Amino acid sequence: MSDALSIAASGMNVAALRLEVSARNIANMRSSGPMPTSSNPANFPPAYTPLRVNQTDVAGGGTTATVTPVTPAATPSYDPTAPFADDKGMVALPNVDVADEIVGLISTRFAFAANAYVARVDQKMMSSLLDVAT
Repeated sequence: MSDALSIAASGMNVAALRLEVSARNIANMRSSGPMPTSSNPANFPPAYTPLRVNQTDVAGGGTTATVTPVTPAATPSYDPTAPFADDKGMVALPNVDVADEIVGLISTRFAFAANAYVARVDQKMMSSLLDVAT
């Protein structure tokens, strides 16, 4: 595998991970739970913990990513009808910013496309090189 193809593949892998994490965050953005500071005698599940992708460079080319929880994971929201609401009617709502997630998805699309283009160009160059060598 060429260096260019390896770098492009690492970029596409990170883009795919970003897509997966963002889709999870958007799908679970309304998965509220009891406030972390309130008692939970009925043992309701906690609010969804949103995730973030942290991308870093790899020495020699390429990129890698780690997934970490967003801090703070939840924000207080008023929902007195929830069975796990505290005495003030507050519940924990996942700290997901939809606008930020959409912008991230758009940039992820372009990053994946750019890396895929690099992979196609590398394949064409290798094919041309083999044609010249024979």
